[in-house]
Amino acid sequence: MRTRHHIISILALLFSASCETTNLTPVGKSDNFQLEEDERRLWNRSLEEQQRLDSSTVLYGNPTWVTYVNQVAQRLIPEDAKGKGLQIQIRIIKNPLLNAFAYPQGVIYVHTGLLAKMENEAQLATLLGHEMTHALHRHAIQNVRSVKNKAAVFAGFQVITLPFGIVGSLASLLGAVGTMAAVTGYSRELETEADQNGLELMVRAGYESTEAPKLFEHLKRDVEEQKVTEPFFFGTHPRLQERIDNYRSLLESAYKGAKGDIGTDRFMAKIFPLLLDNAVLDIAMGRFQSAERGLAKALEREPDNAQAHYYLGEVYRQRAQEGDKEKAEKEYDLAVKYNPTYAQPHKGLGLLAYKKGLKEKARAELGTYLSLAPSAEDRGYIEQYLKALDSK
Repeated sequence: MRTRHHIISILALLFSASCETTNLTPVGKSDNFQLEEDERRLWNRSLEEQQRLDSSTVLYGNPTWVTYVNQVAQRLIPEDAKGKGLQIQIRIIKNPLLNAFAYPQGVIYVHTGLLAKMENEAQLATLLGHEMTHALHRHAIQNVRSVKNKAAVFAGFQVITLPFGIVGSLASLLGAVGTMAAVTGYSRELETEADQNGLELMVRAGYESTEAPKLFEHLKRDVEEQKVTEPFFFGTHPRLQERIDNYRSLLESAYKGAKGDIGTDRFMAKIFPLLLDNAVLDIAMGRFQSAERGLAKALEREPDNAQAHYYLGEVYRQRAQEGDKEKAEKEYDLAVKYNPTYAQPHKGLGLLAYKKGLKEKARAELGTYLSLAPSAEDRGYIEQYLKALDSK
């Protein structure tokens, strides 16, 4: 509760100067760009929130992937904005929910869950261009100054402070500015501007324009099919439909016929480890359909990857719908086939056999698991199963 009161007080401070103009020159469009007083307060608050996020345990640390997304971002930054005070950097958050947001000083955070839904580099560039525009066009301070958006910001804050599965509340990390960007987003006008300018950035960088709406079509389909409620901007049906409509309109007018780089192979070569890591997060939250799709995408790339088969087995074993036990056993067997020294699938096979009452198979598989992973954290837990089998 103290966190909620603290952020509300910050919002009140930020909103205290709301009579200034919301018509601000984008970064790079003027030679004498300077922060205004309330904008400087907003930046200072953002830096505090960013430092809190960066020093937490929520960041995804795979250096190959982090370097890659930052390289794509650098390709998008307009020349006239370089060296003008913004430091465009991309950070990745370990979270399976659909989210991305930008702080006003240019640091962009993207959830693994959103990245796992993408198919190629052009779609990544679409998202980064959209978020980059929020920083370049100074949307955060415009949103704060706009009286009509204050209620929406407070409403969004109420949403994010609700517990959400094992992820829990992110409000203590996001703070007021992050909540505004990650949950409510900005006004329809500013979000449309982000779509328009973001598309321009990705087309100028040489990317295929028709990939822009496909990203949000995939997200919308997932939200609809899984019937899940997400608290974040890119996990809400109305916001996704707005993105789709905007991009389709732009493709029919300003960018009709524009062709460019899609970058599927580059993207998939980099994203494979992230697909597996995000699937683990999805499984932990019981988001089995999302995990299944991510692992299917991974197995299209590497059909003989033992780890991907094991995680898919975990999806089926934990979901436990009709026919899932057989599917799980098949995936565990494939994991063992492709990597006989991989311990985890033996545990899965042992637990399945235990449930079926197959004592000898359960004893053999669980014993193999412990012999391959003698320092396993759950050793005591598995030994309890073995004792139970011996007593039967």
